[in-house]
Formats: sequence, C-alpha cells, structure tokens
Amino acid sequence: MPAVGDVAPDFELKNQNGDAVKLSDYKGKKVLLFAYPKAGTPGCTTQACGFRDNFAQIETSNAVVLGLSPDSSEDLAKWIEEENLQYDLLSDPDHEVLEAWGAWGERSMYGNKYMGVIRSHWIIGEDGTVIDEQIKISPKKSIEKALKSLG
Repeated sequence: MPAVGDVAPDFELKNQNGDAVKLSDYKGKKVLLFAYPKAGTPGCTTQACGFRDNFAQIETSNAVVLGLSPDSSEDLAKWIEEENLQYDLLSDPDHEVLEAWGAWGERSMYGNKYMGVIRSHWIIGEDGTVIDEQIKISPKKSIEKALKSLG
C-alpha cells in the first residue's frame, strides 16, 4: 500500500469505454484518484458529483480526476452519462488495484460484515509520488480535503 512520499505504483485498468488507462499516462500532472463502492449509490454520487462540480478548480491545479470501483465498464458509462461526469472512471472488478492501494477490506452494514471498497482518495503529484492519502473518508470530506490538498 503506497503511503505519502512513496512513488505511486503504476496500474492499468479499463475505463468506461473499455479503453486501457495507465496511471503513468498522467505523469507531469497531478492525479486525484478516488475509490468508491458502487456507481449510482447516494454517497458515491455525492463524491463523484462533488469532483464534477469543482472540475474547473481541479484542472487549474494541473490535475486530472480518476474514479476507481469494481463496477463494470458498462455500468460506469451509464453513470457518467446520467451524472454528466467529465472524467474517466476505472473498472477494477477483481479489486487488485483497490487491494494494492489499501481501499479494499472488511465493511459492515446493518450488522453484516462483508469485504468491499473502503471510500478513499489519493493525490499523486506531477512526479508520481503520493502527496495525500485519505482512507475511509466520507464523501463530503473527500471533496473538501482533496480540493485543499490540490491547492
């Protein structure tokens, strides 16, 4: 699991269009990478739309946004269209990247324990190092802290 100051491990996943996207494709830009449990659910929509609504500010910081979940590319494409998201969402159905980044673990809902996505975000600097990491964060706090970290 990368920590602040570490070089972010590269990965390659399919986006909403089924195209391969590598983290290293964005070297020279900051990357706001956020992990969320499921497209179209209330908390995830709050988080994703918060980044959508602040996209101009994010771009001004020389940054791109990438969302990360176990959802299929088809579900991601549908959600992008429904919410007018202007950034890529990445499909990690086997949760390999989510696990490697520390965003997969035990969760509980209504007293039932299960394995799932732990809502998180990271800011990766232009040089590829992790400059901010927030694991297990609320949707609204994720937006606030990410924007603050991007400056």
